[in-house]
Amino acid sequence: MYKILIVEDDPMIALAAQKYMRSWGYEPKSVKDFKNVTGEYTAFEPHLVLMNISLPYYDGYHWCMKLRELSEVPILLAASGADKLSVMRALSVGGDDFVSKPFDWNVLLAKIQELLRRAYGSDTEPHMLEHRGALLNLANATLTYDGKKMELTRNDFRILQTLMENKGTVVTREALMAKLWETDSSVDENTLTVNVTRLRRKLEATGLLGFIRTKKGVGYMVE
Repeated sequence: MYKILIVEDDPMIALAAQKYMRSWGYEPKSVKDFKNVTGEYTAFEPHLVLMNISLPYYDGYHWCMKLRELSEVPILLAASGADKLSVMRALSVGGDDFVSKPFDWNVLLAKIQELLRRAYGSDTEPHMLEHRGALLNLANATLTYDGKKMELTRNDFRILQTLMENKGTVVTREALMAKLWETDSSVDENTLTVNVTRLRRKLEATGLLGFIRTKKGVGYMVE
């Protein structure tokens, strides 16, 4: 069972986070002494730290840097009203990812799963993939964004899964075609274009503009 240290000074949020994390199969613990976060970290030895930025005594940036002197444990920083500057600073002090508050619990779960998978291997394969607030549920092949759930066709799902598993990297047209039509090598390339165009329209209808980018002559990516 993966242990998660919650560094959150709002007791209601901390309790809610513990409740959800237990329901997800994790072992959470909330910090009590905000003057001694590193001490509580050392005593608990968590696999991941969820760190609020606004804290009493010292902020989350300070504690992130202190933890980085001790460990390479994944650190997920959190703040209300996040902007690009906050995200950049969070990453510059050693944070691995950033999540906005108030928490969307599905987004938080996806980010925790992804950080654990990256740090500890494939035995923590995620049930969801997240990008730009869009959540792809691998169990039921649906996409949720801004409270709206989209039913996906088989090809929609395979395209999104492949691109989101490789976010930040161009997936070639050949690789996507192999994923979609594993047993049929005679499929025309135009069929892939039609599928991607149709999927883009669905995404745009939910507010996800420019979610899939075309790299001309190569393939597609999300970033």
